[in-house]
Amino acid sequence: MADYDVVLLVEQALTEADAARVLSLHEGLDDPVTYHVLLPVEDAAARIEAAMGSLPSSELLGAPNMLSQQVDLDAVQADARDRAQTQLADTLTALHEAGAEATGELVEDPIQALAAKVRQVDGREAIILTRPHVVAEFFHVDWTAQARRKLGVPVLHLLEHETFDEQAEGY
Repeated sequence: MADYDVVLLVEQALTEADAARVLSLHEGLDDPVTYHVLLPVEDAAARIEAAMGSLPSSELLGAPNMLSQQVDLDAVQADARDRAQTQLADTLTALHEAGAEATGELVEDPIQALAAKVRQVDGREAIILTRPHVVAEFFHVDWTAQARRKLGVPVLHLLEHETFDEQAEGY
């Protein structure tokens, strides 16, 4: 029997309920299922830009020089990597406790990493678990739309922390 490899791209740590839901998708398969978890590390510069975008423009006049001196991008990036590593460890723990065989890694470019991992492990399907991103989904630039254009395997998009019934109500 060959493994049935599933690549999971997750935006944040999976809960026990999320892990059980993912495993339920593969109940009854004859082949052993192996999950390969990819969790992106948030880009430090993007975090700072997003935070600055929430400040009134009057507070930013003359501020770029001041901000560049006060912000240690390396420290912000290290913090992001540490938090991502913790989330990955929590996800793997949730999957293992649910009875899954799972490995995981941190990635920089989610869609490129997803495509590479599917090729590397000869993945049979990809599952993307995210929070709702209405604008990105509307313009079809969300991870799921990008993955469907790039991969040659089925791509399932699940919203984290919702039940299948709650998701079906939205369709």
